[in-house]
Amino acid sequence: MRWWRGRRRLWGAVGVALLLSGCTSGPSLETQGEVTAPPGDSHHLVIGSAGFTESDLLAQMYTLLLRKAGYGTEILSVANRELYEPALESGQIDVVPEYAATFADWLNAKKNGADAAPVGSPDLDATMRALRALAAPRGLTVLDPGTAVDQNAFAVTASFAEQHRLKTLSDLGKSGLKVRLAAGDECVQRPYCEPGLKKVYGIDVTSVDPKGVGTTQAKKAVQSGQDQMVLTTSTDATLDDFGLVLLKDDKKLQNADYLVPVVNRSRAGSEGVAKALGRLNSVLTTADLASMNEQVDSWRRLPQDVARAYLEEKGLL
Repeated sequence: MRWWRGRRRLWGAVGVALLLSGCTSGPSLETQGEVTAPPGDSHHLVIGSAGFTESDLLAQMYTLLLRKAGYGTEILSVANRELYEPALESGQIDVVPEYAATFADWLNAKKNGADAAPVGSPDLDATMRALRALAAPRGLTVLDPGTAVDQNAFAVTASFAEQHRLKTLSDLGKSGLKVRLAAGDECVQRPYCEPGLKKVYGIDVTSVDPKGVGTTQAKKAVQSGQDQMVLTTSTDATLDDFGLVLLKDDKKLQNADYLVPVVNRSRAGSEGVAKALGRLNSVLTTADLASMNEQVDSWRRLPQDVARAYLEEKGLL
């Protein structure tokens, strides 16, 4: 499960207050989804963004695709899932880009408690079944995923990989090399980090250097040789800047955090919305996302410009 999700931008205090007050009106969020209603097709849709680069890009692409399909749209940036998910249930937000396994586990914990066994897994089909079963009673519809996935990933220097003939995490485990891992301090306990690397791949992780997930400091530590591997993400756009390459998760340690649109069923559950957003599935790849992230984070281009250029290049606008 992804426990980190990029940089966050805080939403204005006034907006948060309005959002929270709005979420208290109407039926309880725990029961409103039990009311059966036909899929809605509102002509004006609010697209939610979690306020970090990738979420902004996806929200911009959703907006452009929906506008082309004849919908009026606006984007609302809300800093965290604790705020935007209730707003999605209440209909203040109509569509958000989400990550399948992470969102499934989040909804599961919301329903069954923080200690509930995870339902997200490396199996995309099983994860989607669990996610849809948890989302439906809340009035949410999870649309089909594409091929783009943003999950935890591990990188080493290109020279280290070449020297030891490493392409996969299995290769690293078989090499017997001792590895100091730059990651968040929670890595020592997370099953998809140090414990998983040891159990699934047999990697000799000697220690975790708590420099954060995919931070500049963590990447520099690997670049300099202080550490041998860094925990980052599969859409990290800056690996080349540090001379780093990803090792393939060939035994599928990481969960299926494929990108999925989640919609409020009563406002945006129509076939028109699903068809408009589904057009992105046929083209968007993990590499495409990494490239667009780089254009925003490193080249300082605006997310709306990058999103439009990408959709035009792919013939979707």
